[in-house]
Amino acid sequence: MLEHRDVYHNYIAGRWCAGGAGAIDVIDPATGDILGQHTLADHRDVDAAVQAARQQHQNGELRSMRPLERGRLVQAMGRYLLDHSDELAKLLTREQGKPLWEAKLEIDGAAQYFEYYGNQASTVEGRSVPLGAGYLDFTELEPYGVSAHIIPWNYPIEMTARSLSAALATGNSCVVKSPELTPLSSRIFGLAADAIGMPKGAINVICGVGHEAGASLSAHPDVNQLVFTGSVATGIAIATAAAQNVVPCVLELGGKSAAIVHSDADLDAFETDLRWGIYFNAGQVCSAMSRVIVHHSRYDELIERAVGVAGSLSVGAGIERKEFGPNMGAMVSEAQCQRALDMVKRALNQGAQCVHGGQRLGGPGAFLAPTVLGGISPNMAIASEEVFGPVLSVLSFDSDEEAITLANSTPYGLVAGVFTRDLDRATRAARQLRAGQVFINEWYAGGVETPFGGYGRSGYGREKGREALWNYVQTKNIAIKTSSI
Repeated sequence: MLEHRDVYHNYIAGRWCAGGAGAIDVIDPATGDILGQHTLADHRDVDAAVQAARQQHQNGELRSMRPLERGRLVQAMGRYLLDHSDELAKLLTREQGKPLWEAKLEIDGAAQYFEYYGNQASTVEGRSVPLGAGYLDFTELEPYGVSAHIIPWNYPIEMTARSLSAALATGNSCVVKSPELTPLSSRIFGLAADAIGMPKGAINVICGVGHEAGASLSAHPDVNQLVFTGSVATGIAIATAAAQNVVPCVLELGGKSAAIVHSDADLDAFETDLRWGIYFNAGQVCSAMSRVIVHHSRYDELIERAVGVAGSLSVGAGIERKEFGPNMGAMVSEAQCQRALDMVKRALNQGAQCVHGGQRLGGPGAFLAPTVLGGISPNMAIASEEVFGPVLSVLSFDSDEEAITLANSTPYGLVAGVFTRDLDRATRAARQLRAGQVFINEWYAGGVETPFGGYGRSGYGREKGREALWNYVQTKNIAIKTSSI
């Protein structure tokens, strides 16, 4: 799939095409080596991809299929990913930095989306509306048409699958803009489309710089629906551009998610939640457990356990970390690593205590030591700003009300967690937390079946679960006066 310094191309209307904006080097963040190049789309390439999708939608080959048949095509996409998982995982690890076993988990997760939404294709139904004698009234759920997907670099395969599978299952034709930091593995979607016989133009994959290709795609007058995962600033720009064309969006814009740990919490089990919650994918997860708000009576113990978890991690090149276990790879880039380190230094200047990590690791590569910060107060920037790195901030509370106030004190609202043996307390807290998803006694509980999305500056719309399907369809009402027939 990859030879040294291979040049990768865009996939438009079933063909592999060079881009009009030159090419970009793709860097292995663990070594600094150049893996290859990807051609960049300019505004003409964006238009070509949109027009290919539009033509496919207008000719109706995909949207006119029996939903069961369309669902089988969607499921076949997932099987293709699984069939090429070993090779794809190596490429994903080398361009993104995560351990090889994490890359395989990402591919498995991507395949689950295609399986789940392929199964859902035939369940998207309208309804009959009773209007009394002489009328037959019913609704149909129709695809929007051209669905545009702007993908983040932290999970390029899984995030593409998450939205692409639902869009295809409902009969939309799609344009995917892959992230410029991790574009090489996205080639798999074009290869899969060719291999399974997906109608040409139903899937188009382009790589381009966000402020050029991304901006052109989000403002394109022939795009009918748009999905974006990324930063708040970029999300606002995309939503503003889409609003000029009155195009609906789904925006997932990250968070500063908090786990409330009560005095009766099982801290033995919570160590596993720490491992997954903040150090998985080097903390580059929108729903990461970036804050722990712990009852003051367990603060010292939790800090000690967090240091133990962070200290147990073997950090190094992801390609060498093949087996599931306590290890962590590189961050995606030098710039992202330095940004996280700068935020840690700022927190220390504001009075935080670094009890573990807080520094770059020696040698080449974008490696930041797993970090634990104590003594965090709500007025510190790091208590409310997203680091997007392996940095845990620990705060303490005295009362249940204070814990909820602290958890809700940021402008975000993506996920939250409550850890306690008292389920009455947990459910009360869940209803008070301003978050689109609340985990009780297990961070990341749920799966492809459970709806996901945020409150506040974490965005709007829902992905995953059946709720996601409604992002990709619009309701048409048809009323018939039967007495005149």
